[in-house]
Amino acid sequence: MIAIAGLVLVLLVALLVERVAFTALIATGLPFEAARFQARSALTGVGFTTIEAETIVNHPVRRRIVMWLMLLGNAGLITIVGTLFFSFAGTSDTDEVMLRFGLLAAGLIAIGLLARSQLFERALTRTIVKSLDRWTDLEVRDMVNLMQLTSDYAVTEIQVQPGDWVADQPLSELHLPEEGVLVLGVQRADGSFIGAPRGGTVIHAYDMLVLYGRSSVLTDLDHRPGGVAGDSAHVAAVEEQVQIMTEPDEPQDHD
Repeated sequence: MIAIAGLVLVLLVALLVERVAFTALIATGLPFEAARFQARSALTGVGFTTIEAETIVNHPVRRRIVMWLMLLGNAGLITIVGTLFFSFAGTSDTDEVMLRFGLLAAGLIAIGLLARSQLFERALTRTIVKSLDRWTDLEVRDMVNLMQLTSDYAVTEIQVQPGDWVADQPLSELHLPEEGVLVLGVQRADGSFIGAPRGGTVIHAYDMLVLYGRSSVLTDLDHRPGGVAGDSAHVAAVEEQVQIMTEPDEPQDHD
């Protein structure tokens, strides 16, 4: 039973390590989705694509964070395999084995529910931000709570493909703020970056856009085709945003 508890504890520590690294990577300027993906990839040893690897290797702080993640990930994998072996070794009793499987499953479910809890995520993020502010030189800000990323809003990257609705148009012609979408940056295919782009910035195929807005709108925009269909989707998104903005605030309860 001690081995099962140890295994669950190791998995919980892995969750905490991933969250610390994720928050630290956001502090270096990485977008929300990219930071989460890279933290999980480094911890599990999956690796990155060439472009994503360059964003890590060429940044000294990110490189150090990912290096520690890789070391801890390898050590954690060995610990998990060893603990899992000892958890079920030394017993041939079927009832005992089933009990241990049940305890392990219960522990995994509890960790999964904890990882998906928004309340736990907000509390953990605040704790991590305070710790990083105190013990490191990273200028950390709680972007998850500041930008309401735990609700319907998100910061994400989309790559523009030829024929997309946004391709080969200046931002001023797209009227994305009318959909509730803000363009935070444009990563050109040649590696150059435009922060807080203005209306005259033309979006080209293979640009990477860093966007902030409601998740449903960002997903639609990522798959929006050019032409009449794309224009119709834009009009529908604008109408939905107008409806949201004109809805009265929910009345607050008074004691």
